[in-house]
Amino acid sequence: MNTTLSTFLAPQVSAEQALGLMQTRRTVRPKNMTGPGPDAEQLELILSAAAHAPDHGRVQPWRMIQVPAVARHALAQTFVDALLEREPVASEEQLQRAREKAHRSPELLLMVVKRADDVNAEATFAESCTAAGCALQNMLLAATALGFASGLTSGGSLQSASLRRFFKLAESEQAICFLSLGTLAERGQKMRGERPCISEYLTVLNSVDIPVGCAA
Repeated sequence: MNTTLSTFLAPQVSAEQALGLMQTRRTVRPKNMTGPGPDAEQLELILSAAAHAPDHGRVQPWRMIQVPAVARHALAQTFVDALLEREPVASEEQLQRAREKAHRSPELLLMVVKRADDVNAEATFAESCTAAGCALQNMLLAATALGFASGLTSGGSLQSASLRRFFKLAESEQAICFLSLGTLAERGQKMRGERPCISEYLTVLNSVDIPVGCAA
């Protein structure tokens, strides 16, 4: 699909088009991706979409780190080191699977969120993660609009000292997840079943739930 960011974000986009894009988005595992990934211009459009996410106080609490092809072998070793931190007796098969994770998707980025040092650190970090999540969703939708497969991955390696050293993360920063982009491989994958109904995640407060003294 050919598009531009201005078209993707244009106010004249109908509700049906916006909802259709959201309903079309699917998570694709990196192992089910192949090339091509987005070119430089397309990647810029995807990253630009993140800048339109809510950001309380305009503090820019997150950032993205791109992992180009030349850095994938070093990242593969970092995944191995991270696994050995958690499981010193990991088998060669486990180590090989860890290496492979660095090479699966054509485009790979890491989302990093900054932790606050003030007395409201936990509340601020929750706000930062919310802003980061919105930015990620914008990028996922932009990738879908451009015709690319996308997916988020995490795991124990994100908490490892090895990964923190590799990405030169500050003490106040936390790696949240990897964003993978590419083309859906021919073998594809099983699509997720039915999405949850609204009734499964929406609760409506009633008078019984409202504490005494809080009612209007």
